Amino acid sequence: VQLQASGGGFVQPGGSLTLSCAASGRTFSSIGWFRQAPGREREFVAGIIWGGVRTNYADSAKGRFTISSDNAKNTVYLQMNSLKTEDTAIYYCAAGRGQNPDAYNYWGQGTLVTVSS
Repeated sequence: VQLQASGGGFVQPGGSLTLSCAASGRTFSSIGWFRQAPGREREFVAGIIWGGVRTNYADSAKGRFTISSDNAKNTVYLQMNSLKTEDTAIYYCAAGRGQNPDAYNYWGQGTLVTVSS
């Protein structure tokens, strides 16, 4: 069972990035994206019930980020627009539901997003 996060990188404020989370080994009913900045707690960003039946966003992500899933590729995406310096963090995808990271059982390795001018 594996979740592989990718797509991080360096972007200027106002720019965009799309993160991918590829699942293998089994299917999951729901996937969440979290992030952790240096010195801060891991926080929920967005979640999706597979197939896009339902999505959920943190207030910081609403209107800027979009989570989606591709059943054929067994992949969940996080499209991030209008990025801000405070979005800089390691982004993780995980299998579970809700906004509490303790409710998630499987975690990807993380991908670094740096927003800076």
